[in-house]
Amino acid sequence: MAVTGTGDLTVGGITSTLLRFTLPMMLGSLMQQCYNIADTLIVGRCIGPEALAAVGSAYALMVFLTSVLLGLAMGSGTVFSLQFGAGNFRGLRRSIYVSLVLIGCVTAVLTAAAFLLIDPILRLLQVPSEIYSMLRIYLLIIFGGIPLTFLYNFYAALLRAVGDSVTPLWFLGISVVLNIGLDLLFILVFDMGVGGAALATVMAQGVSAIGLMLYVLGRRPELRLRKEDMHFDRVSVKEIVSFSSLTCVQQSVMNFGILMVQGLVNSFGTAVMAAFAAAVKIDSFAYMPVQEFGNAFSTFVAQNFGAGKQARIRRGVRSAFVTSVLFSLAVSVAVFLLARPLMLIFVRAEETEIIRIGVQYLRIEGVFYFGIGILFLLYGYYRAIRMPGMSVVLTVLSLGTRVVLAYALAAIPSVGVTGIWWSIPIGWALADAVGIIYYFRLRQRGCGAEH
Repeated sequence: MAVTGTGDLTVGGITSTLLRFTLPMMLGSLMQQCYNIADTLIVGRCIGPEALAAVGSAYALMVFLTSVLLGLAMGSGTVFSLQFGAGNFRGLRRSIYVSLVLIGCVTAVLTAAAFLLIDPILRLLQVPSEIYSMLRIYLLIIFGGIPLTFLYNFYAALLRAVGDSVTPLWFLGISVVLNIGLDLLFILVFDMGVGGAALATVMAQGVSAIGLMLYVLGRRPELRLRKEDMHFDRVSVKEIVSFSSLTCVQQSVMNFGILMVQGLVNSFGTAVMAAFAAAVKIDSFAYMPVQEFGNAFSTFVAQNFGAGKQARIRRGVRSAFVTSVLFSLAVSVAVFLLARPLMLIFVRAEETEIIRIGVQYLRIEGVFYFGIGILFLLYGYYRAIRMPGMSVVLTVLSLGTRVVLAYALAAIPSVGVTGIWWSIPIGWALADAVGIIYYFRLRQRGCGAEH
């Protein structure tokens, strides 16, 4: 029997319910982007292009490392949503315990590995010698915040799984304001350079992570673990490991591909690195809303799947597709027209070569944001109907195509770095085509949401 009340996505108008649930997630993701945006903006303006290149390169590496934790939390969140939709609170609490212990152990291993392997990783990324030490200092401080990243993402995924997308937003908002204030203090007043930017980010992350954890423990008794919940049973472990590991693989593959592209970008020198660093931040803002819409859609599908509401899922698929495509097209127009002013937010006007490269990137890739919007919906859908392996397949197709094409095209002298930019939408298009074809085949066989 499905639950009712606050956080229940199995009742009400589909489009309005999705949008109300998504909006706080969009705002939260926007604020989370501000962690790195604040570093990039202040570092680029106050320190210089070398520091901007270092922070931008660090962003790709950090996204890859934290994608492991994000994937595990997202996978667990799908299980939480399925159990919440079915009204199984005892199973929900047991899954929370299993997930918390397993992801906590992975976090400890990941943090240790990051510190031990920092120099081999930087060499693999072909980091130029002039920014090597700067980037190394930045990352050593950032790595100390990996456990805080785990705490925030875990409890945010838990609350969103049960339909509360507002509370994580409040805690994140406070920490973003703190992050920007500390950035200015450490860089402008204390002259701590990129190390100050990293320290500001870690301290701000700590506020949101610990605050959110204490909120769940103190204000959500139905999610608070009891003694009888704290044990491992075969069903809970299997379900959590299955969903979390596959979602983790999906996120890791996605960001490993991005990291490989970053390595290729680095080989073109500091100007291209700086342009890419600034353009990627604009990119992150531009398609962040449809990414969060895809995550919200996944929670919607999972709750309704757990409640057995197949017809509502089918209507939700149509509504989400139209909403995502229309929004993506509007954003594409805005980014194409405003590419140069957007680059000037991060780069000084006299850095004409950096601006030119960044504008080129945005006007090639930004036209095709609808491709990534559809792909995020497909990821969320397959994860929610207990087919997370299909999300991995689509990710491999998208990123594999991007990486292979990027390296192949960039090696052609007449194409060069432009080939890297074109490889991105081509990868999206291939994965979209496969995901949509498979969706209709499932419908014809009476599987997917009907299964």
